Amino acid sequence: MIKKCLFPAAGYGTRFLPATKAVPKEMLPILTKPLLQYGVEEALAAGISNMAIVTGRGKRSIEDHFDNAFELESQLIGSSKEHYLDDIKSVIEQSTFTYVRQRQMLGLGHAILTGEPLIGKEAFAVILADDLCVDDEINLLKKMTKIYDKHQCSVIAIEEIEITEIEKYGVISGDLIDDTNDTYQVTNMFEKPNKNDLMNFNPNFSDLNKQPSFMGIIGRYILTPDIFDILRNMRYEKGSEIQITDALRVQANQGKVIAHKFNGRRFDCGSVKGYVEATNYFADREGLL
Repeated sequence: MIKKCLFPAAGYGTRFLPATKAVPKEMLPILTKPLLQYGVEEALAAGISNMAIVTGRGKRSIEDHFDNAFELESQLIGSSKEHYLDDIKSVIEQSTFTYVRQRQMLGLGHAILTGEPLIGKEAFAVILADDLCVDDEINLLKKMTKIYDKHQCSVIAIEEIEITEIEKYGVISGDLIDDTNDTYQVTNMFEKPNKNDLMNFNPNFSDLNKQPSFMGIIGRYILTPDIFDILRNMRYEKGSEIQITDALRVQANQGKVIAHKFNGRRFDCGSVKGYVEATNYFADREGLL
């Protein structure tokens, strides 16, 4: 059973400057709710209540958001506006929040390794808050926890991506399992490949123009605790980023990574375009457009 969810939230959010000079990217709102809160609510819906957040300089507002605000609450109690606090109060009451600071920005793998003291020696989920996933049935993370319960290995979320997008993602190859059309035993993966990399990655990609799409890794993971030792022992050039895909490839070579294909709607809120699309989607869903 997965009890903890790790949220890497130490990045600079440079694509949103100047807005993110003083406001963490994870706290940018989609309508009235910050991105990070959507992720926390997804974790809660998956039965996870222990939220471990990796932060950095200038991220204090994250801790303040997931805490009581006595002055504000005292002003609103008994007023017609009291209900505006219902959502966040519910999240705070159901969750436990712990924090650790990432002192250097050395990639997602490094952020996850920084979170080790908050996780310990148990399997855990990871949500990248700027990947906003919408599924009107069972939420994505809940599906992944069920797959973990069955296979007891790392589980990653994937979706189909066009060849023009491959340099933005880690891509995987694998074989369908469990008599499904959306769950794969991962056999190999490659972080942000170019077209030449894909030729070496899989000889079947000999004619890329005939390959309509690839399976790209998106921001949801279930990781087993041995991932920490793999990340710690991997060799990197000084100052280079530590990629989680490289560590997952080690597990995949041992047959210990399952990929689940997400068929819902995902918004890349790490880009201005995706952020605007998400805002418009939720505004339309709420009848505001």
